[in-house]
Amino acid sequence: MAKDKEKKAKKGQPAVPVEEKPTGRPRHSSKERPRLKTRFQKEVAPALMKEFELSNPTAVPHLEKIVVNMGVGEATQNAKVLDPASNELAQITGQKPVITRAKKSIAAFKVRAGMPIGAMVTLRGDRMYEFFDRLVNIVLPRVRDFRGVSTKSFDGRGNYTLGLHDQLIFPEIDYAKVDKLKGMNVTIVTTARSDDEARALLRHLGMPFRS
Repeated sequence: MAKDKEKKAKKGQPAVPVEEKPTGRPRHSSKERPRLKTRFQKEVAPALMKEFELSNPTAVPHLEKIVVNMGVGEATQNAKVLDPASNELAQITGQKPVITRAKKSIAAFKVRAGMPIGAMVTLRGDRMYEFFDRLVNIVLPRVRDFRGVSTKSFDGRGNYTLGLHDQLIFPEIDYAKVDKLKGMNVTIVTTARSDDEARALLRHLGMPFRS
């Protein structure tokens, strides 16, 4: 059998590939680890341990998730307006959004419970670090007359919410294809035990706080 394979290979025919035996080890992806995640582990975490005198590495505050929420009030009258909003949010985050619905009825705004009112994406892991990296180094500097973000937008539990006026500051969005400007909220959820710890974490990760 082996001789037949050699003869076929000599005649220009490909030899039958030999199947690899399973090693029992997980195959590693060729995708590189986000640079911000690497910097957190090598530089930010040790700095936070020293700053807050933490002896246990697991007590170091870190990013848990990032929620990007785009509200579309017109969706109560025309649900189709959610399609471009959802598509733009997918381009910005690299993840398919979920449609958010009203939790209760509000007669003054003609909103009934269960009506679609926006789109939302929850980022974790590598995508979370990649989004945060792009947000602080590419997106925020594109804001006109940008002087930094507020240091007071914490909720008292170590989470930070940032409001963005329109989607055009994201380089993934094509200006010519935008039908209407849409604002969004970016909520950064951390494991910090206080706002001071969360503020230090975000500052070390590059968040441009207003001085």
